[in-house]
Amino acid sequence: MPHPAAFAEIAENLSYLDDWEDRYKYIIELGQALPPLAEAEKNAATKVNGCVSQVWLVSERDGDALIYRGESDAMIVRGLAAILVALYSGRPATEIAATDAIAVFDELGLREHLSTQRSNGLVAMVNRIRSEARAIA
Repeated sequence: MPHPAAFAEIAENLSYLDDWEDRYKYIIELGQALPPLAEAEKNAATKVNGCVSQVWLVSERDGDALIYRGESDAMIVRGLAAILVALYSGRPATEIAATDAIAVFDELGLREHLSTQRSNGLVAMVNRIRSEARAIA
């Protein structure tokens, strides 16, 4: 199944960046472009457990599609959340459940330079999104 256009654009931009420092900067820029969540949305129900930094993911249904928004207090993690939002948001729950973002991140070479804690946080975000989608599907 093809990836959404927003994610395909991110993947293409990353393909032009050979230097990991440039990739980090780009990921941080993606996170800075995420609209902030309302303070009321940052609560125990939206907090992602398993992340060292503070991460919140909010989902809303739009017909059969799920729309995701996210935020983190860590710049890199916020950027990773932005990539996940681009990959998963606007897709039906069945597609979300079937899309392994970890494999996609590995294909793009995005996890190889993440610390173990950031990588674990990424896995926690993906697991949260996919388990929610499986429950809806």
